[in-house]
Amino acid sequence: MPTDPRLPTASRLPADSETPAPPQSSAALRPSPADAPVTRGFLARATLVTAVLSAAGALLGLVRDQALARMFGAGSATDAFLVAWTVPEFAATLLIEDGLAIALIPAFSMALARRAQGAPGDPVRSLVAGTLPRLALAFAAVAALLAALAPQVVRVLAPGLPDPALAVDCTRLTATCVLTFGLAGYCSAALRAHRRFLAPAAIYVAYNTGIITAVLVLGGRWGVRAAAFGVAAGGCLMVVAQLPVLWRELSGRSATVGGPAGGEGGGGRPMGLALIAAVLLFALCRQSQVLIERFLGSTLPAGAISHLNYAQKVAQIPMTLSLMLCTVTFPVVARALADGDTERARDRVERDLALAACLVLAGASVVVACAPQIIELLFQRGAFTGRDTAATVGVMRVYALGLLAQTLVGALIRSYFSAGRATWYPLGAMAAGLVVTAAAGAWAVGPWGVRGIAAANAAGITVTAALLLAGMGPRSIPIRTRRMLPELCRPVVAAVAATLAGAWAAGRFDSPALALTAGAVTVAAVFLLLGRALGDQGCGTALKSLRSVSRRLPHGRSR
Repeated sequence: MPTDPRLPTASRLPADSETPAPPQSSAALRPSPADAPVTRGFLARATLVTAVLSAAGALLGLVRDQALARMFGAGSATDAFLVAWTVPEFAATLLIEDGLAIALIPAFSMALARRAQGAPGDPVRSLVAGTLPRLALAFAAVAALLAALAPQVVRVLAPGLPDPALAVDCTRLTATCVLTFGLAGYCSAALRAHRRFLAPAAIYVAYNTGIITAVLVLGGRWGVRAAAFGVAAGGCLMVVAQLPVLWRELSGRSATVGGPAGGEGGGGRPMGLALIAAVLLFALCRQSQVLIERFLGSTLPAGAISHLNYAQKVAQIPMTLSLMLCTVTFPVVARALADGDTERARDRVERDLALAACLVLAGASVVVACAPQIIELLFQRGAFTGRDTAATVGVMRVYALGLLAQTLVGALIRSYFSAGRATWYPLGAMAAGLVVTAAAGAWAVGPWGVRGIAAANAAGITVTAALLLAGMGPRSIPIRTRRMLPELCRPVVAAVAATLAGAWAAGRFDSPALALTAGAVTVAAVFLLLGRALGDQGCGTALKSLRSVSRRLPHGRSR
């Protein structure tokens, strides 16, 4: 994204293509974008860049699923691959999204704060030297162990699978992503802490490109194993997309004279095993919902796991986009706490919650109102029949009921760990939700099949979100919970009305494309108007951010 040279440096979006200045003396290190003041314009543009590239990655993910659906349909072969797909799903959550990054970003923020305060040595380099080699070795060991135990893993994940041998082959290929995703997640955390968002946001574009290429080129000869090979290749591309940028960021700064900053935390509080364990166990527990779904789905007729997978992939797009803001602001919150500014961190978290709720509910309204048209346009071709469309639509509408809770969990968990301290309360909240998911799923799968599994997922994650919201305070950033509850209820009312209006508008057209367009436009109009009328803070923040971005665009400056 081009920047206006007339703007002050602090308001520009840091471009990953910038060439670092030559190393300077200890008395004159070049200014770091991570130390510059954060403005609304910066956050808006950083969020826009992250959202655009993440949306591109999500769209490529849909193309990937379309390629899988067209070539392999929704039968036993696809089910076997999706069991192996559990590995990259877990690895992405643990090592890129809600796991390792939540532990690393506060550690890097603390190191950056100490470097800005003139700590001896370079705390950032000390942090990298103390953590990266050990983590890389651990990632490689887990990947090798997972590949060796692939038959046992498949037996545990899906005991009723009709073709376990195919799932074992795919699992051994996808096991490599534990190493590549771990390295990619480490690079992403370091770059985001330095307020570099372009390369981390592009990793899923690279990842899905690798999978799509493998399916199209090798699918005819290797079958569904080609998709598993694409996972392995895509993981390597995620690292390649970021490593040069991180190398330039680290090598472009010279250490101050003196000894190392000391400790794995860059001279401040060490990034201890308790923190890493608390974060990773929470992420593991959260992702275990997928294990429950796959386990229960394996007892249903062939295709049930596939229908649930396609429904989730589409329904999760609004949640993914709504959490882009939290991805951008998490380093800001962590840095505010590292600087001792709790009030700034609290205000930022409260604004993020309101805006994220607004965005995900608007997207969920479109998903529910236009579900038949979305699935038909995306997947109904080749081996994916109209019967598959009807089954996927029903699952997706039920699954969408938990999207607000999914978003709140993703936003709140960052607040619990933003100070870089270990806390076990989020793990307890997630475990309680997991128990609800398992119990409700076991009860509902008999009478309602895959829809019962989706309903259990929504119920479990809603319990977790409620517990996390209730626990905010001494364990986390002390947000004003009583003030936030009405803010979260207003967009729910707007979403219900917008969904009904959007479904009515979509039903006026026979063409799926026209119906989807009419439904989406109606949802957006009704949601925005009613949200503003109800005084929803998220709607107001979204409009202000859009105006802030538009004023920086060329057409806005030429007026």
